[in-house]
Amino acid sequence: MRRAARFLPARSGPLAAWCLALAALLALAMTLALTWGTVPIPPATVWRIAWQQVRLALGAEPLPAAPWIVQYEQIVWLIRMPRVLLAALVGAGLAVVGVVMQAMVRNPLADPYLLGVSSGASVGAVAVLAFGAFAFLGGHALTLGAFAGALAATCVVYALAQAQGRIHAMRLILCGVAVGHVLLGITSLITLTSGQRELAAAVLTWTLGSLAGTQWDELGLPGLVLAATLAWLLLQARALNALAGGEETAVTLGIDPHGLRRRLFVAVSLVTGTMVAVSGAIGFVGLVVPHVARMLVGTSHRRVLPVAALGGAVFLVLVDLLARTWLAPTEIPVGVVTSLIGGPFFIWMLARHQAFGGRPA
Repeated sequence: MRRAARFLPARSGPLAAWCLALAALLALAMTLALTWGTVPIPPATVWRIAWQQVRLALGAEPLPAAPWIVQYEQIVWLIRMPRVLLAALVGAGLAVVGVVMQAMVRNPLADPYLLGVSSGASVGAVAVLAFGAFAFLGGHALTLGAFAGALAATCVVYALAQAQGRIHAMRLILCGVAVGHVLLGITSLITLTSGQRELAAAVLTWTLGSLAGTQWDELGLPGLVLAATLAWLLLQARALNALAGGEETAVTLGIDPHGLRRRLFVAVSLVTGTMVAVSGAIGFVGLVVPHVARMLVGTSHRRVLPVAALGGAVFLVLVDLLARTWLAPTEIPVGVVTSLIGGPFFIWMLARHQAFGGRPA
């Protein structure tokens, strides 16, 4: 009961205030990401360029030409802006997935990367690249392959982690790590046996997580999937609260926990697969951000989900900025930076929750 209470709704600060604060922080983080780099650009110039593009898209007259805007326009609008927006989408998506997974298995250590879901998505996506699966779908084939791999990995880990109908915390972590390593091995095997040198180079960068080279046409599907899934999850907030409190609590409130978990499996796999397809496997976002969100607004999922989405967006935008500027002109893969941050955080979480290590999640 004490453990379940960690996930049940609790009183906290005003949700609107936190959302506004995080939205302002996201705007600041995006401004920094758009201005800092090999070529520093003044913030006023960055947003003047953005406003110019919005006006053109709406059919309005362009702003008076300025040589310094023309000089920076390609850097801001074609290179940095799509990357920053994708970082925000991926960070929000992975954070939301982390919130849902922790509620599904009642384990604060759950995360799509640690539990092998991201590795499953990588296998599916690499299989599409190597063998041309789902080729009839064109540009969406990669996303479908990643979704199928993520869903399969989620089901396998969940099935292996059960013991006498219950999920145990340490068993879940061990199963997730084991399945994740097996799937990474499968990814490497597919890459090595494909005979495609270009695929090997792309997979190496991709498995470490990278947002480099993002184009505008890559933003539509992740944005749509995230918006639709987040809206649906907010409608399921009461059910998520009950599920996090235990199956007995859920049944008492008239909720079918098994049916809800099946639907959540699909939602989690869809978001994870979509994000991995465009960014590669980026770990620990879904572990770190949900805990910070709960510290800010309590444990009700109606409050945690939007705060986690905004927090994840801020987090990954700043991490991506650090990844491309820390050792400039050399760029560090985003997944390496999140691992450096998330690894110690995971160890701290393990130490904090070691009292529950042998108990059902």
